[in-house]
Amino acid sequence: MKYTCIVWYGAWIKRCIENKDSLATTLVSMLTSVSSMAILLEYGFFDAYAGESKDHSPAGKFYTGNIVSMNSASFSHHDMPIEDFTYACLAIFKDRFHNMNGAVSGVCFKSQQLSKVAAVFVWKSLQCCYNYILNQDSRSVLPYFDGFSLDLKYDVFKVVYVSGDSALNFHIFPPHKMLEDKQGLHKDY
Repeated sequence: MKYTCIVWYGAWIKRCIENKDSLATTLVSMLTSVSSMAILLEYGFFDAYAGESKDHSPAGKFYTGNIVSMNSASFSHHDMPIEDFTYACLAIFKDRFHNMNGAVSGVCFKSQQLSKVAAVFVWKSLQCCYNYILNQDSRSVLPYFDGFSLDLKYDVFKVVYVSGDSALNFHIFPPHKMLEDKQGLHKDY
């Protein structure tokens, strides 16, 4: 039986290139130390460049137990400039997202090192995800990439662990409400 695993690290703070290189080295070293359990095929840094959610929240979130699909496309940078390719992928995303029944949110990513883009979608259920995959007309996107050689990958995952799940389930109160609440957080100085 073959299992696919993705180790996802998300950071939203801009860091200098030295920190990014150090992080990559540390992550690869840690993953290599468990090489008896898995084979590291690919790694890299991606920037989010577009996204939407059906609940109009400003971020695509996923939690333990969610269904997530990911598709990626690699191409030769000689075929098309990366900006044109990411724009074509964005056009497809915008055209299809609101018609994807059962999709909760979606985000488009662009690789910082490779000629590659990826899209991640969070789904209400596995049935919704597969229903969309099996019923979509992939031929309708071919005109966007006419004449280009693409390497496409697609996978579906069930999220088994998110380290911040409990941290995401708190209510945000305005500062004046926190001070009024006797049971609220306080700090002795």
